[in-house]
Amino acid sequence: MKTYTYLHGFASSPQSVKAQQLRESFSAIGVALVIPDLNQGDFFNLTLSRQIQQTRSLLPNDAFVTLIGSSLGGLTAAWVGEQSAQVERLILLAPAFDFLAHWLPRIGSEQLQQWQATRSLQVYHYGEQKMLPLGYTFATDAAQYKDNQLQRSIPTLILHGRQDEVISIEASRNYAAQRPWVKLVELDSDHALGNVQVEIWQAIQDFCPELKTC
Repeated sequence: MKTYTYLHGFASSPQSVKAQQLRESFSAIGVALVIPDLNQGDFFNLTLSRQIQQTRSLLPNDAFVTLIGSSLGGLTAAWVGEQSAQVERLILLAPAFDFLAHWLPRIGSEQLQQWQATRSLQVYHYGEQKMLPLGYTFATDAAQYKDNQLQRSIPTLILHGRQDEVISIEASRNYAAQRPWVKLVELDSDHALGNVQVEIWQAIQDFCPELKTC
């Protein structure tokens, strides 16, 4: 038995456009796509560790899982795949490798210092469509995770836009170059990958041949 789980990105939700488009594609061939809410109703205390633990707790013991993850959800999927034998494949959409190196400069040094001092940062949450506070533990927790420790040879497909303005495609290029079990598909798109949904679904079906015969 095979199951499929989608992990949404940072400050997003299961109702995101990407999540719902994928759910519709899976549903059209009669396959369920599990989409957990990684916010857990508590965005302030969000951490990468919490996302990893939540996802691992959802893995079935009697089935192989294909994890699909977007951005920070992609990074989460990679770590769950590293730690969990039930995960047989990874599909990563603009995964947030080198996450803090990309994200902290976007915050700026002054705002980063305020975040360290007050332990709270206002972040626009796309799922809630409003500003929400995020605790500083998010940053200190993420710093524990080093991408070079991801070494399980699990079949992995990465789809990344060459015009990605949030996570440079170089992060995925470097990741794939060091791991022969990773296939990188470069797309003419940005971080949202909103204009290449057809290409993404085709790539997923090519990577998971059983989805063509459902």
